Amino acid sequence: MSPDERARQREGARRLAAARVLDVDPLLEDPATRIVVCCGSGGVGKTTTAAALGLRAAERGRKVVVLTIDPARRLAQSMGIDSLDNTPRRVKGVDDAAGGELHAMMLDMKRTFDEIVESHADPERAAAILGNPFYQSLSAGFAGTQEYMAMEKLGQLRARDEWDLIVVDTPPSRSALDFLDAPKRLGSFLDGKLIRVLLAPAKVGGRAGMKFLNVGMSMMTGVLGKVLGGQFLKDVQTFVAAMDSMFGGFRTRADATYKLLQAPGTAFLVVAAPERDALREAAYFVQRLAAEDMPLAGLVLNRVHGSGADGLSAERALAAAENLEDPRIVDQDGGKAGVRTDPGNSPDPHGSSGSADSGPDGSAPGTSPEAPEPAADGAAAPEAAETAERSVDALTAGLLRLHAERMHLLAREQRTRDRFTARHPEVAVTEVAALPGDVHDLAGLRDIGERLATGRPELPEPGA
Repeated sequence: MSPDERARQREGARRLAAARVLDVDPLLEDPATRIVVCCGSGGVGKTTTAAALGLRAAERGRKVVVLTIDPARRLAQSMGIDSLDNTPRRVKGVDDAAGGELHAMMLDMKRTFDEIVESHADPERAAAILGNPFYQSLSAGFAGTQEYMAMEKLGQLRARDEWDLIVVDTPPSRSALDFLDAPKRLGSFLDGKLIRVLLAPAKVGGRAGMKFLNVGMSMMTGVLGKVLGGQFLKDVQTFVAAMDSMFGGFRTRADATYKLLQAPGTAFLVVAAPERDALREAAYFVQRLAAEDMPLAGLVLNRVHGSGADGLSAERALAAAENLEDPRIVDQDGGKAGVRTDPGNSPDPHGSSGSADSGPDGSAPGTSPEAPEPAADGAAAPEAAETAERSVDALTAGLLRLHAERMHLLAREQRTRDRFTARHPEVAVTEVAALPGDVHDLAGLRDIGERLATGRPELPEPGA
């Protein structure tokens, strides 16, 4: 190992010593912890992490609900539930010896929006809103609706005070940032000039309102009518007028949920893989949470690779593989066998068939003409052994090269992790080993939970 490599390892060890270790169990068992939000970029295992945390908390005596915003069905499959919807469903097979329960649900943003309308409007107005074409488009997929409805659902679950712990699985990090921005964006939308203008006729009322609409909006409605269509604009105006009395409630609840995320009982866990892009997203989210005064519990470094043979470096493994793969220049055994069996090199220079030691046909006494066969068999045995030896060498060389690739992967993950911990030494970290396959059941989730709680580094400490 070069002096530069040893220096880098010593520096990495110093950084690791300064890094904090995330202790998951005290966080989950603390009655003051009421909300855990898992966030991070896509494909890093947020859904599995959220489910594993929920299961571990439930089996330690807490009544838990896991809310996923990810439309994928992995959470339901791993918990043995046919499907998830907007209603929490109890998970069977959980060890309830400590008195805990585990429930799971998946956000249905349209149904959540409908529930808000139905609970905050009289039946006649609620029917008018639910049947409005603009509302139907808005509730089904308007940009930002999913994130706002997630905030609404989280607020509803917390307000019911039925759960000891709510674990939230968010969309990929950029969308999860939208999760934080939803209340502010909603306030900007509701306070925007377009909404105020659309609300003005309803607030003025009667002929005066229509006159105001005709005068104050003639130019704008003309343009919007050409671009969007007159009927669409009318649907928007009808929707805004019907929702007028509810806008204040939307804004109030959104602000309350935002403050709930900042409260001491909430903990954010950033989930990432030991890859450059994923940890860059994680660093961005860490900075954003700090700017928003959101309580960050730590980083879950997921799918980390390890090795039980990290004492053999990649360089030594590759050198050994090359030595095994080099062809032999001289085969001593084969040469000697050739000398013994080549008639042209016989010790008898005359090739006499009448020598006293030869039979009538030139063979040795007591042998038949078939006597050369044992010599041929004798030559085949070394060849078979040599072929087997070469096969073992090729297999060993292949394994050594695979080991070298694994060592390179570990070194790359280690550098990436060290870079993050050096820049964010205040962030507690726990590592979870990469598994050979996906998690499909409670046993797999339980295993993930154990790995989350051990706090044992999967990557070797530099210099160890």
